[in-house]
Amino acid sequence: MMVSIFLVFLMHLGFATLESGLARSKNTVNVLFKNSMIPALGLITYALWGFSMMYPGESFTGGYFGFSGFGIPLPEGGETSAYNEGYTFWTDFLFQGMFAATAATIVSGAVAERIKLSSFIIFSILFVGICYPVVGMWKWGGGFLNTLEVPFYDFAGSTLVHAVGGWGALAGIILLGPRIGKYVDGKIKPIPGHSIPLATIGVFILWFGWFGFNGGSVLSADPGAVSRVLVMTSLAAAAGAIGGCLFSMLLFKASDITMVLNGILAGLVGITAGADQMGVTDAITIGLIAGALVVLAVAFFDRIRIDDPVGALSVHLVCGIWGTLAVGLFGELAGPDQLISQLIGIGTIGAFSFAFALFVWYALKLTIGIRVSAREEIEGLDIHEHKMHAYPDFIGTGFEMSLDEKETMADANPRNHKEPGKPVTP
Repeated sequence: MMVSIFLVFLMHLGFATLESGLARSKNTVNVLFKNSMIPALGLITYALWGFSMMYPGESFTGGYFGFSGFGIPLPEGGETSAYNEGYTFWTDFLFQGMFAATAATIVSGAVAERIKLSSFIIFSILFVGICYPVVGMWKWGGGFLNTLEVPFYDFAGSTLVHAVGGWGALAGIILLGPRIGKYVDGKIKPIPGHSIPLATIGVFILWFGWFGFNGGSVLSADPGAVSRVLVMTSLAAAAGAIGGCLFSMLLFKASDITMVLNGILAGLVGITAGADQMGVTDAITIGLIAGALVVLAVAFFDRIRIDDPVGALSVHLVCGIWGTLAVGLFGELAGPDQLISQLIGIGTIGAFSFAFALFVWYALKLTIGIRVSAREEIEGLDIHEHKMHAYPDFIGTGFEMSLDEKETMADANPRNHKEPGKPVTP
């Protein structure tokens, strides 16, 4: 279990590398800063009250909400976990704490390049500290989804981690709006990230970390169960890469590396809900469909003007929902009753997560604001939020603003709004 914790911890490096690579160079420090703060804030918040909300024991009413006290109170009997006698209570906390921080990390990439740092930090604390523990308790803490006639099933978090983060991201994107220059004159303008190598490294780190994410969710070192989960996880990721490649060639007539990378992640997210229930054919099918879905979802969100710089919605929300549904369609639990339970879980968790995130984002928008100014966005969050550049030696050597950005910068400058006939600031 501790080795699995180390692997899940490494996933935060993967997210940081992936998101920074898919962002523009002028926002690299900002992306890295957020991804460095999220595990720190997540662990502290989860220690102070989150763990006790997610695993309240018998102190919850109706299976919807519970709280067993602040801090990390040891259960009766000392350090033995109240949920699994095979490892200690501290191991239980740390493993779940790593999962908790992941939900906010998903949001980070989706709102990148235009979010106020202070607003994002506040949102992350509330999202990890309240939303994630509440919905997590509904299944993993013995809540109402676990007591259905046919219990809702989510082995390692296709819905409880990935889709929850996706719903939080969607709410933020809707209220934030697209980046400047993304949708111009009714056309979609690609805004490429600054480092595909960084993004690729990030995806492979995440795939590596998923061995702990899914493998650790067996909650034991049982060789048969763990090895089965790891094989299905890898097969789904491989099939996701193939699905992403084939569908990007079909739709865009190009071998798009970003779609292959997102296809890998889509396969991983898709298999997470049922990795312990699937056979070889099931895992490959789930991964292939996830790889295709992520390509279609990226195109769909662009078409409806939902600007997601890293494809977080397509990977984590769409494929998280797909993976959860797949439990009722494939593997050992497949059947109409299980499918209905999966739909109930997806619906209730999605409704609560989206409503909670929308409320928090909207409250922040009305108070301190959630979007940086046009000038800050165009010149880059690194210099305005952090007073530094990620690549100081390269400033002015090919990192210049695009023409669209310069024109928007000029429009945003109040000194340029002068009376007719008067000179305009260049």
